[in-house]
Amino acid sequence: MLEISERGREYQQRLNAFMDEFVYPAEPVYAEQMAAAASPHTQPQILEDLKAEAKRQGLWNLFHPHPEWGPGLTNLEYAPLAEITGRSLEIAPEAINCNAPDTGNMEVFTVFGTDEHKEKYLGPLLEGEIASAFAMTEPAVASSDATNVEMSMERTDDGFVLNGRKWFASNAMHPNCRVLIVMGKTDPTAEVHRQQSMLVVPIDAAGVTVVRNLPVYGYADREGHAEIIFENVLVPFKDILKGEGEGFAISQARLGPGRIHHCMRAIGAAERALELMVKRAESRVTFGEKLSNRANIQDWIAESRIEIDQARLLTLHAADKMDKYGNKVAKNEIAEIKVVAPTMALKVIDRAVQVHGGGGVTEDFPLARMWAHMRTLRLADGPDEVHKRSIARNEIRKYRG
Repeated sequence: MLEISERGREYQQRLNAFMDEFVYPAEPVYAEQMAAAASPHTQPQILEDLKAEAKRQGLWNLFHPHPEWGPGLTNLEYAPLAEITGRSLEIAPEAINCNAPDTGNMEVFTVFGTDEHKEKYLGPLLEGEIASAFAMTEPAVASSDATNVEMSMERTDDGFVLNGRKWFASNAMHPNCRVLIVMGKTDPTAEVHRQQSMLVVPIDAAGVTVVRNLPVYGYADREGHAEIIFENVLVPFKDILKGEGEGFAISQARLGPGRIHHCMRAIGAAERALELMVKRAESRVTFGEKLSNRANIQDWIAESRIEIDQARLLTLHAADKMDKYGNKVAKNEIAEIKVVAPTMALKVIDRAVQVHGGGGVTEDFPLARMWAHMRTLRLADGPDEVHKRSIARNEIRKYRG
C-alpha cells in the first residue's frame, strides 16, 4: 500500500504554503528581473530571496537521503514534494536547493567524494552558495550508450590529462557554477564497463573552455546547456571519484535517483498545465458557449486527469520499491516512469496549448517553455528508446530458457 507518512504529509503542507505565499507571487518578478538582465545566464535577486526564505522555513535539501545533510526523507516521502516544485519549474526546485544536476552531484560527492571534495564543493552546494555541472554527453558519439564516451583521461606522472569535447553540460552557464564532474576513459583497453572514470574538475581550470550555450527549442535556459572543450587539462590523482574504472558504476548510481526526480517534477508540470487548461476553457467563449462545455475539450480534461493519476501512481510505486529494495532492484520501474512521465506531460501541455489558442505558443503563458523543457526529458538521462530496450530485455529474460 502506497501510504505517505505523517512526516511526508507535513512537508507537503509546508511546501504548498511556501509555494502559495512566496513562489507563485515571485513568478512575475522573476520574469521582470530576467528580462532586465544583460544575460540570460544570470541569478536574479528574487531567487536568492526565495532561497533565504526556504532555508528559514527548513524547506531545504529535501531530496537528500542522508539526515546529516537534509531531513532524510524517503523517496516515497520526497516524491510529492518534487511534484509540487514541478508546478514552477524555473523557480521552485532551485529555491529549495533541489534542482538538477546539483542534486545528483551532491549525492555523488556525498558517497564518493573525498573529505577535500566535501569541504570544497559539497558544503557550498548544500548551502546553495555554488552550482555544479555534470559533463558526460559528447557531440561526436551516441551518448545514450555511456560506454561510448571518447574523452581521453591519460595517466601521467603528475595526474590525469584530459582531452575531449562535451556538450549539454547543464548548469555550466550558471553564474555560480564552480565545478564539473567529468566522465571519460582512463583505460580504453579495459573491459567495456571498466574503461571509464569520473574526475572532479574546477570549471576555471587551465585548458577548460566553455564554448557556447546550446539553446533548447530556441530557449536559452538560465542554467544553460554548455559545450565545453578540454585541452590538456591536468587533474591531480586525488580528484578521481572512487577509483579508476568506476565511472560507469557511478553514472548508474547517480542517474537512478535523478530520473525519478525528473519524473516527479514532470507530473507537477502536467498538473499546472491541466489547471491552466481548465481555467482557460472556463473563461473563453466560442460561438456562444464556453469552451469547457465542448465535448472534445471535456475529453481532453478527462484524459489528462486519468493520465496524470496513472503516471503518479507508477512513480510512487517506483519510489516505494526504491525505498524497500534499492535502486538496482527498482531499475525496471525507474525505466518505466522515465518513459511514461515526460510523454504524459507533453500530451497534457499540448492540449493546454491548444485550448489557449495563439496565446499558448507565446511567452505570455508558461506552456510553450514547459513543453520545450518536457520534450528534452525524453532525451535527458537516457532517451526513451534506451529505457524501452532495458524494459523489453528484462521482460524477454523471464521467458528465455
